[in-house]
Amino acid sequence: MLHAMSNLPDHDRAPPAPRFGEALRFWFKLGCISFGGPAGQIALMHEELVVRRRWISERRFLHALNYCMLLPGPEAQQLATYMGWLLHRARGGIAAGALFVLPSLLLLIALSWLYMAYGHTGWMSALFYGIKAAITAIVLQAAWRLGQRVLRRDTRLWTLAGAAFVAIFALQLPFPLIIAAAALLGWLWRDRLAPTAGGHPSAGAPSPGLAVIDDHSPPPAHARFSRRRLGWQLLAAALLWGLPLLTLWSLPLLPQLGLFFSKAALLTFGGAYAVLPYVFQGAVHQHGWLSAGQMMDGLALGETTPGPLIMVLAFVGFVAGWQDPALLAALQAAPWVAGALAACVVTWFTFLPSFVFIMAGGPLVESTHGNLRLSAPLTAISAAVVGVILNLALFFAYHLLWPQGFAGSFEAPAALLALGAAAALIWARRGVLEVLLVCALLGWVMKAV
Repeated sequence: MLHAMSNLPDHDRAPPAPRFGEALRFWFKLGCISFGGPAGQIALMHEELVVRRRWISERRFLHALNYCMLLPGPEAQQLATYMGWLLHRARGGIAAGALFVLPSLLLLIALSWLYMAYGHTGWMSALFYGIKAAITAIVLQAAWRLGQRVLRRDTRLWTLAGAAFVAIFALQLPFPLIIAAAALLGWLWRDRLAPTAGGHPSAGAPSPGLAVIDDHSPPPAHARFSRRRLGWQLLAAALLWGLPLLTLWSLPLLPQLGLFFSKAALLTFGGAYAVLPYVFQGAVHQHGWLSAGQMMDGLALGETTPGPLIMVLAFVGFVAGWQDPALLAALQAAPWVAGALAACVVTWFTFLPSFVFIMAGGPLVESTHGNLRLSAPLTAISAAVVGVILNLALFFAYHLLWPQGFAGSFEAPAALLALGAAAALIWARRGVLEVLLVCALLGWVMKAV
């Protein structure tokens, strides 16, 4: 029998379970090459984990993905954390989630330093002139794509998206209030709203063969629900949130960043673009940590780095730390040191909830294969987010086209660049990184001429 099993084709035999070191090398590689936004990152994980390496089956992968789509936070990073946790317990989840973020954080700190140190030079300003036009088009594309997937032909969802736009654009209501109202309406309409389609390319694909953790594999011991383990996990989460905050409490700015981005982390339904209006309201208008133009530039830097787009929040922290005189005086350090420390603080408090959701909620998910669906409240939240992102696109367009306000001159070259970028993204379906590079080059040429 053993001899017969050894002659089975690879398709009919599960591969050996990966060692932790092998998985560690894979997660680091994934963190370095995960460009293309959440859809591209999830497709890359599916290709590697399900098709090529067969560490997990198709159904188990999709089941975990559905859970991550229900959560606030970056779904691709949460999915990597879930896969690592399922394969190698807590250390695997921590390693997978951290390595998904770490390369992006280090690269973004370096780019933020270059931006703050040399961003006002002529050639750098010329490059960002074109990049800001591309960013306006990218945010508009985000609203367009989410609207196509969510709104469909449902009058209620269209009305909800329009009401959310009016609420944040005209009434300037807080973003959390808009999200809460949308969730309530979704609950009231739960019998009438169909769940949002996932739309991921892996759905319905043929099985590549038996996997290490297959459809019918029993959950590993660490993936079985335990009240005691859940209690310890929640206690650890409270300590990991509270102790750093207490340590930073005597310093300027950093406790504010920790509290603000803890709230932001719980509001990221619909992706990074959904939370940007909340960050704009707080970081730009309320606290004045950075300007609207700097926020646009930071979004451009976030688009050019691997990892989740929500890493743009680390740029917000870096600029806030660099420009805060009280923090510089308290640390008695160079601006880049304060900026790097603030970026690390923002990253810690932004991603900590994602690890908690996976470690604490994973055992419950593993016990409900095939039963987890996107809820009506989430569908309503996604519809409201369409209107919120559209408001963000108009906000960017205003600062791009009338940099001195409506009393100033109209930037016709920037308008042409933005229209061209939008056409390339929405109708020609060109890649984000490609459009950014072309717009940066054209902006440089326009300024040079």
